[in-house]
Amino acid sequence: MSIEKSTNDVTGNSTSDSAENSVESQPESRFQSQPKSQQSVTAGTLYLVATPIGNLADITQRAISVLDQVDIIAAEDTRHSQRLLSHLGINSRLLAYHEHNEEAVTPRLLDDLESGSSIALISDAGTPLISDPGYRLVSQAHGRGVTVVPVPGVCAAIAALSAAGLATDAFSFEGFPPAKQGARRHFFETLAERRQTMIFYVSCHRIIETLKDMQTVFGGDRRVGFSRELTKTFETIKRMPLAELVNWVEADENQRKGEMVLVVEGSTDEQSNTGQVDQYLAVMLDELPLKQSVKLVVKLTGEHKNDVYKRALEMKKS
Repeated sequence: MSIEKSTNDVTGNSTSDSAENSVESQPESRFQSQPKSQQSVTAGTLYLVATPIGNLADITQRAISVLDQVDIIAAEDTRHSQRLLSHLGINSRLLAYHEHNEEAVTPRLLDDLESGSSIALISDAGTPLISDPGYRLVSQAHGRGVTVVPVPGVCAAIAALSAAGLATDAFSFEGFPPAKQGARRHFFETLAERRQTMIFYVSCHRIIETLKDMQTVFGGDRRVGFSRELTKTFETIKRMPLAELVNWVEADENQRKGEMVLVVEGSTDEQSNTGQVDQYLAVMLDELPLKQSVKLVVKLTGEHKNDVYKRALEMKKS
């Protein structure tokens, strides 16, 4: 689906060489005068193309243009992706690329790239590599000097974060928690003292168990943004303390269906990092000057400098 547009300027006049020359001396605009959607793909380039997570209208014009022009589209599920491509009228060659064949297929794709083919990597939905295959391909592409170009778009994790009403100045994406309860609780225990907001993808089949384990480890007062079926007909977005969220999801079976993202508030316990600070300081004060030790511990824990410095002085005197 080729996208073409008139080269008329904003005054309605056709552009010319002299007009182009007069623009060259102007500062570069924040936005390109020629949108990416009008540009041709480059040979030997790997494009990472975000696709809709439910609402087909969320695909960008640039994504459509790239998918229409590339030589190969590497897709996690070709049957699923074919429906999207058919809807868009795109007939580019489709190749399966998933966790079960990526070890074998990656070298072939890299050879194709080095031979001049342009390739787009897409996942079933959303941004490639975010809890989806592709790391091996992108990492090795960089290692072999192949140009890698992201074509941004929808990402469920970021969409959920933006709607959760929780702090966004620092956050981490934790992916899917372990399936087994013991490993899952241990996983949450390692995150219990984190100050930043945390984002999790959760299977609908384990949502109750996951929320209960979070409540056990994080406490019932910890606030959570619950996003289900983002951009789809039955989209649901709520924020409430874990104890309330567990009861709400248990009481409504509809909230246990579909794709889910949990955005968990970071720890607000002022005492939560005390043990970690002491542990770091004990090691560093044995090897480094006090000021340097404090500086490193502040970077590692995010604690206030004055508090760490005061604690370091106390430990020095003891």
